[in-house]
Amino acid sequence: MKLDELKLQTKYLDSVDSKFYQLLDATALDNAFLISYNKKLCDEIGLDYNECETNEFINFLNGKKVLEGSKPYSMVYAGHQFGHFVPQLGDGRAINLGSIGKWHLQTKGSGLTNYSRQGDGRAVLRSSIREYIISEAMHALNIPTTRALAIIGSGHNVYRNPFQAEKGAVVLRASDSWIRIGTFEYFARSKDAKQNITALADFVILENYKHLKDDENKYEKFFYELVDKTALLLAKWQTYGFMHGVMNTDNMSVFGVTIDYGPFSFMDYFDKHCICNDTDIEGRYSYNNQPYIAKWNLFVLADCLSIIADFEKLKNYLETFFSQHEREYLELMNKRLGLDITLSGDKNIDLIIRLLKALESSEIDYNLFFYKLSQLENLDDFSSILDNCIYPLVMKEWLQEYKQVLLLDPRTQNQRCESMQKVNPKYIIKNYMLEEAIQKAQEDDFTLVNDLLNIAQNPFDEHKDFQRYAKATPKEFANLKLSCSS
Repeated sequence: MKLDELKLQTKYLDSVDSKFYQLLDATALDNAFLISYNKKLCDEIGLDYNECETNEFINFLNGKKVLEGSKPYSMVYAGHQFGHFVPQLGDGRAINLGSIGKWHLQTKGSGLTNYSRQGDGRAVLRSSIREYIISEAMHALNIPTTRALAIIGSGHNVYRNPFQAEKGAVVLRASDSWIRIGTFEYFARSKDAKQNITALADFVILENYKHLKDDENKYEKFFYELVDKTALLLAKWQTYGFMHGVMNTDNMSVFGVTIDYGPFSFMDYFDKHCICNDTDIEGRYSYNNQPYIAKWNLFVLADCLSIIADFEKLKNYLETFFSQHEREYLELMNKRLGLDITLSGDKNIDLIIRLLKALESSEIDYNLFFYKLSQLENLDDFSSILDNCIYPLVMKEWLQEYKQVLLLDPRTQNQRCESMQKVNPKYIIKNYMLEEAIQKAQEDDFTLVNDLLNIAQNPFDEHKDFQRYAKATPKEFANLKLSCSS
């Protein structure tokens, strides 16, 4: 399909009052140029690759070209930021272009909006590269997420440090929904709150929970399904050692996908108290706290929905969150470890708990451990794992326990490893890799951006030219905290 053949829809504008959004055009970057585009998402949207290599495509990302049916707009929302309520936030640097199929398209870094507050409406190159690559990495790991279609750079100066200019960039993002828990918070505190919350909930249901649109209890059931989706999302995050970094209610999707990548990180060396955001002084969004914060955010949504739904029912269903999360987490961890829960049952739970302690004690790279485990040819030689432990004693003991549990499994080691290799990638995109790509990009070399995109989208492949990325994160770059600044 040609770019000019894409026809967008803006149903949100027809569903809610105009006070909840701003119609506006993007403020174009100076001297914009294409850095990369995502062929896999092009395939899903139906866009021809060669269209992405035209000036028209660059103009589309830069806001100079508006497609048929598009009415660019930014949305207002509220949110609890680090637990403190902020009554008005919104798309301070994002512009919604409209939807095609299930994909709602949005550019990030497109200039000032009514909701920019003290910001400049821009996104810098480093954060744009990080989001572009990591969203595809998450998708390849089967972790629900927003996607990214393309990224453009520019000669446009943006200042995050008063004394040092950075270059502005725009990422074209795609999501099943850009509605957040914070959106419901804003609507719930508006004049005519019941009418407005009803309109917003009906829009979300029609867009993302269409099977509920005629259900008598559609608002309660929408919430129930979001609880289920979020429990699974958090289980997947934790199974792969992912930390979001800023789980404010305005950064939590009502479709249960990962949105708004800021100071995120995949775990390097396992630390259940790991914090990846240097602003998070108290560890509110630490690795271990993430499920608790997710439930807290869902409670905030339940409170907003109480205007139109039975609050007691919502609250009671929310109490299933932790049991659901634990079940999903254990199921995923069993798969990563090649364990058959039908054979060893509760023994697996104890084994997994002891594994987390062994990982923490031994200081082995978290995802490297699982990859090496899935490559074992026999259970009499664990050297490939132990050689990667700084302190191997506790891990050695755990591996012997693991071996005893596997004796109950009638599968051969090859059969077991074959199933493990489907969920244990060779490559996990780490922050030090992204930093290498960013440093090269700041010197106008974007080859590593595209190489990392390929690795991110194909994490189970060999990538022979990048074997060093399959090794443990260098100790000096492990579990670093990142800034929210972008």
